[in-house]
Amino acid sequence: MKEYRNYIFDLYGTLVDIDADETDRRLWEHMCRFYGYYGALYEADELRRAYLLSVQDKNDQLKKEYEVKYRHESHPEILYEEVFGGLYTDKGIVPDQQLVLHTAQMFRACSVKEIRLYAHAKELLEALKAAGKKVYLLSNAQRIFTEYEMRCLGIWDLFDGIQISSDHGCKKPDERFFRILLERFSLKPEESLMIGNNMYDDIAGASRVGMESFYIHSALSPREQEDSTSQDIRADYMMTRMNLRQLQSRLLI
Repeated sequence: MKEYRNYIFDLYGTLVDIDADETDRRLWEHMCRFYGYYGALYEADELRRAYLLSVQDKNDQLKKEYEVKYRHESHPEILYEEVFGGLYTDKGIVPDQQLVLHTAQMFRACSVKEIRLYAHAKELLEALKAAGKKVYLLSNAQRIFTEYEMRCLGIWDLFDGIQISSDHGCKKPDERFFRILLERFSLKPEESLMIGNNMYDDIAGASRVGMESFYIHSALSPREQEDSTSQDIRADYMMTRMNLRQLQSRLLI
């Protein structure tokens, strides 16, 4: 396959395997108790409804703003700090930034059942860097969760650049999110390869900015993309099974 100067990775489902469940009632019971510690009194079902409504309202509002501001199809990304903070103010409590951060991390810690690197993930990144390549992260994620998880997994410092959607108000497959990365690090699309497990977000998104792509199927790849709607999307390279050791051998011929 073609050799590239820059390798741009998705995170969850590509380098990191994660199992999170935000529907578990025990999560909302724990969060209800945590909010109560600081005077924001909720019942578990009430808190879950308020959380979901806040996420939906903020998404809808931001999407309307973006549709007016940008002419292309937009994919806005909200800040979850605003959601968790708003759940305090709705009960008359004014939280400081540290409390909002701790609340968000409490939520994440209670909702994630398992998180781990895929086998050979760290070795893959290290091998690319040893070969003189640049490696970047382009992730649809919330920094308040993702930076801490990446540091715990030992991969934060392996990237030459990290771009997380919550920092920029947009996410893949929005072409703006890709262009911000390219401009921020002075990357040329023709010298860069996007690697991800989502045909729509990663592969179609990269194509919109003239970047080639490598699709790697994982258990976290959206099932709905296996139907006919995704058949018009074509990656330049593909692996139908998660195997990062094999991916390394293909990238570094």
